[in-house]
Amino acid sequence: MLNWLWLGFFLAAAVAGLARWLVGGDGDVFSAMVAALFDMARLSVEVMVLLFGTLTLWLGLLRIGERAGLVEVLARLLSPLFTRLMPEVPKGHPALGLVTLNFAANALSIDNAATPIGLKAMRELQTLNPSPESASNAQILFLVLNTSGLTVLPVTIFMYRLQQGAPDPTLVFLPILLATSASTLAGLLAVALVQRLRLWDPVVLAWLGGVALLLGGLMALLAGMGAAALAATSTLAGNLALFAVVIAFLLGGALRRVPVYEAFVEGAKQGFEVARDLLPYLVAMLCAIGVLRASGALDFALEGVRAVFGWLGTDTRFVDALPTAFAKPFSGSAARALLIETMQTHGVDSFPALLAAMVQGSTETTFYVLAVYFGAVGIRRARHAVGCALTADLAGILAAIAVCYAFFG
Repeated sequence: MLNWLWLGFFLAAAVAGLARWLVGGDGDVFSAMVAALFDMARLSVEVMVLLFGTLTLWLGLLRIGERAGLVEVLARLLSPLFTRLMPEVPKGHPALGLVTLNFAANALSIDNAATPIGLKAMRELQTLNPSPESASNAQILFLVLNTSGLTVLPVTIFMYRLQQGAPDPTLVFLPILLATSASTLAGLLAVALVQRLRLWDPVVLAWLGGVALLLGGLMALLAGMGAAALAATSTLAGNLALFAVVIAFLLGGALRRVPVYEAFVEGAKQGFEVARDLLPYLVAMLCAIGVLRASGALDFALEGVRAVFGWLGTDTRFVDALPTAFAKPFSGSAARALLIETMQTHGVDSFPALLAAMVQGSTETTFYVLAVYFGAVGIRRARHAVGCALTADLAGILAAIAVCYAFFG
């Protein structure tokens, strides 16, 4: 899928470039496309400089949390919920702990730690699967909730905004939290409807009701604020949450007599290796997106969508963020490149850039996760996994658009 997507970007750019030259007489389009290749290659390296530090920091802190037992505490906290949402998994089965650890890592935006944990969880669930080539209900629920993109601390989004010069990198903290919650809830409801899960179980209702009350109270509080107050609240909440996690990991490690400095360095080494290996993918996707934009192909498609919604009499500012939304289910690297390119083109705090950041933080690479997680255990029949996962993605995108207008419209 990714190979065809990447190749398609270049082929579409080539067709658009030829059309502008042969039909429109614009011979400079090829100079712009070649210049975009080198500009995006340079931008990739600039992004990687900050990415090295960010991944190193968070993987180092996660290692402290693991050795202090803090991540296991999160697992025990959510275990009663998952034992009811996955009734075919025996209570106390190791898969439940791994599933919870995976969600905890995803919520903290530590994707590179979440993936290996998630693969191990899928393997444990496979041991309970009566039909090894067909996804079980528990595996589908795990995958859909994983692809719903639930993120409490979207650290990577803050990092990209910081790298692009945003004065308040955490400005999108609360909007992303609301959008990603909508995506996860939609995914859960879609699976529950198909699998006939008992969402009225007291424990499940307590969890869902608590989250709903929290989000409802948060939205009621924010509804009476002006734009400046909303921005200030989001910035303060984001910074407090980030620093609270850092202090909690460090104090937890110290109280458990973990050598925090040594543990941090041990985990940080993994961050350096992960960031280094990501550079070729970032260069590949940024260059493809840059050429696509320079050729005029992307603008042509967006103008078509803009014309349709303009004819319907609706606001069309959201259209410039749609490339990130369209690419995210297929490729995280493509969506990331489109997000950065949108920030570069329109400004880091422009409406399209803010919306693209929210979409990036509230959805997941559905087809990539499906291929990796199911492929790792030899599952060939995904059953209703794809439909439910795409439902969650669509809900996240629509929620991001609505929340972006509410906060920044």
